[in-house]
Amino acid sequence: MNYSKKIQHCRSYYPFKYWSEDYQDGIGKYSDTHCFNVQSIFDGLLKSLISLGEAAPELSKVELFQSTVQRLNIVRKNYPELIETMEREEFCDLFDKIALAAGLRPENYGGGDGIASEWREW
Repeated sequence: MNYSKKIQHCRSYYPFKYWSEDYQDGIGKYSDTHCFNVQSIFDGLLKSLISLGEAAPELSKVELFQSTVQRLNIVRKNYPELIETMEREEFCDLFDKIALAAGLRPENYGGGDGIASEWREW
């Protein structure tokens, strides 16, 4: 599988469809708007990684992860109830899967806790 397809495949790990379904069933906190907004943040990361290319320097890729995590930090500040334990775990796992697809080793970041742990405030 080529680099672009590896990155695009990460969308299959997105939890947003399930979060939206839970909300519609009255058991979730993510409205369709919340899901769309958070998904667009991750979509931007994937698109940027693809544009940057597989051979891009590691630092350039890491900077994309940093800006994405910082955008989620802003979401957390504006809507503190949206990113709790389950969402934190899913986001960290998703970031690590994207990092692997981009050719990065997540365990090299955040003291071994993964790439999102470098900057996350959630």
